[in-house]
Amino acid sequence: MKKPMNFRFLFALLCTLTAPGLAAAASLLEVYQQALQSDPLIHEAEARRMAALELEPQARGFLLPQISAGGSWYQGSDSSLQQATIQDELGNIIAFNTVDADSDFDGFGWNAELRQTLFRWDQFVGLKQAGKRVAKAEVDFEAAQQDLIVRVVIRYFDVLAAEDRLTSIHADRLAIARQLEQAKQRFEVGLIAITDVQESRAAYDQSVADEIQAKRELATSREFLREITGEYIPTLSAPSESFPLRSPNPANEASWIDQAMVQNLALLSSRFSEDIARDEISFRRTGHYPTFELVATYTTSDTDIRNLTIGGGTTLNSNFPTGNTRDSISVQFSVPIFAGGRTTSRVREAVYLHRASREQLQRVVRETERQTRDAYLSVLSEISRVNALEQAVTSSRTALQATQAGFDVGTRTIVDVLNSQRSLYIAITNYYQSRYNYIGNVLRLKLAAGDLQIQDLEEIDRYLSERRPPEEVIAEDEAKENAS
Repeated sequence: MKKPMNFRFLFALLCTLTAPGLAAAASLLEVYQQALQSDPLIHEAEARRMAALELEPQARGFLLPQISAGGSWYQGSDSSLQQATIQDELGNIIAFNTVDADSDFDGFGWNAELRQTLFRWDQFVGLKQAGKRVAKAEVDFEAAQQDLIVRVVIRYFDVLAAEDRLTSIHADRLAIARQLEQAKQRFEVGLIAITDVQESRAAYDQSVADEIQAKRELATSREFLREITGEYIPTLSAPSESFPLRSPNPANEASWIDQAMVQNLALLSSRFSEDIARDEISFRRTGHYPTFELVATYTTSDTDIRNLTIGGGTTLNSNFPTGNTRDSISVQFSVPIFAGGRTTSRVREAVYLHRASREQLQRVVRETERQTRDAYLSVLSEISRVNALEQAVTSSRTALQATQAGFDVGTRTIVDVLNSQRSLYIAITNYYQSRYNYIGNVLRLKLAAGDLQIQDLEEIDRYLSERRPPEEVIAEDEAKENAS
């Protein structure tokens, strides 16, 4: 008679995952580097940063000389009344006569203009705003980089957690299959009732369904990781048993909150937004201010007059070229007097928008404090939870051993064995999940404090070890089952 599967098989199966495989497993840092090259969100953030860097040169350009030039070619005809004089023999004007004068003409002209701002307050305010927009873009891009680190870590460990669940469920299914085989054998010799066989069959059918669902969840989690890395990563490294559980340093909640109030990138971005909105009020008020500009122009034109007809009778076929050149330097002064109330309305709009940005800043301040405090407490509680779940695994293992022994002597039912067995694999899965949660909470705390860096991933990588994907282990187990 076969012995029922005990807890040792569950641990043996999980341990095979951490054994080195044939293919090298990807480390967390390698996955991050791949995401850095492929993630559309980080590329979008980089493009927006580069676009924002052009705002300052554009704003400065308004304060520098503006030079323009243009030219034109024209052709047409002209009809006008010309006043002629009638003189006597001595040259005295004795009468005036008005005659028609018709002509054709064509010509070419060009002009050049230089404008230099002497005083335009809107341009100075715009330059100040542009500098703050550039600074905000730099902060937003850095925030996007830190966000990518967190997204990679979360999705990376989501895949590991899904692999752990599949491994545990698979181990449970194999154990139930052996329990079912043993129940059938005991029923055949009359040691147990048919209900025990039916209970084992129902538990086995449920474990098969659970394993199918676990495979689906693993495929989904891998797709989420592929979404930011750009390609499928079949094998990932996992935290070893020596992974340290360190408390936050400094071990003071207030210190982390104070640091977050100064360095949190979302908070810094909101402060820049509030400053920019305040400057926008000044910018729109410049619609009431006068402007002074230095303007230098140069204009020249050449015109040829042809077929000049005077008085409707005399036609002169010769060309009469004319030329005109004009240059000037002036200071232009402009005062807006009334714009239909549009300027005043735009100022009021800017005031309301500044009020909104100020409230948004207050909201982000409170969110940052909450997130920092929550992340700090989550790290501490997750350390305790990891230790508690490790003890729960030990307790579940002992309980399964005791239940198994009771079943062998007839004091416990097969349902008790199945429940204890399932409790053990749930405890193992929760234990590994809690370790992943601890790592995520540590990084979220650093993110809230504005202190998350690539070196944090390097530190995690030091405690990662290669492990085989669960599909390989399951395939080997199924091959052994079929062979037996």
